[in-house]
Amino acid sequence: MAGSSLVLTDDSRLSQIDRGLYRLEGVLALLSGLAVFSLMLLAVFSVGGRNLINQPLPGYVDWIEQAMPLIAFMGIAYTQRDGGHIRMDMLVGALKGRPLYAAEMLTTSLILVLMVLLVWGSWAHFDRSFDFASPMWSRDSSMDISLPLWPAKLLAPVAFSVLCLRLVLQLWGYGRAFVLGLVEPVAVPLVLSAAAQAAEEASLLSDADPVDDLKERR
Repeated sequence: MAGSSLVLTDDSRLSQIDRGLYRLEGVLALLSGLAVFSLMLLAVFSVGGRNLINQPLPGYVDWIEQAMPLIAFMGIAYTQRDGGHIRMDMLVGALKGRPLYAAEMLTTSLILVLMVLLVWGSWAHFDRSFDFASPMWSRDSSMDISLPLWPAKLLAPVAFSVLCLRLVLQLWGYGRAFVLGLVEPVAVPLVLSAAAQAAEEASLLSDADPVDDLKERR
């Protein structure tokens, strides 16, 4: 299941790349949040127009279709970096040291293979829609107001590609921790116990450090 996690940083090249990619992931997550907010405004305009002047927003469903990839995909790499995706961690949570890193490397590798296939498939789907010779560079469009669909289809391979970069970076982090036998690896999400989560919340009001719990676990 999903839980709180901690990503450590230092002055290594791995950590520097991690922080740089995290800034990009933060921008994409922000775009996803803005898309949600925009859909809320569109719903207000559409319902208000229907009730006040009997004229809903034209192409409301078409705009929702365009925003769906922003909402669904653009924040997945950001969540992966922070360890926020739902997973079954009853077994992995009981592991420590090199067995833990080996298990994380295995699962991350499987996810990476899946995401590479999804990049390939989603790019092919975009390629079938995009055409420089067609009006608005699109071979297909939405049903109501004829919005070109290729921008929405392009978002999927872009978001999945960023996630692939994050997974490669995490494989690097887990592999480095496995080889060197690190206690506190950087650039990978370290799952916190319930006590550490409470300490993390308390640190907002004090100088408490939840990293101490990680040292005790290892």
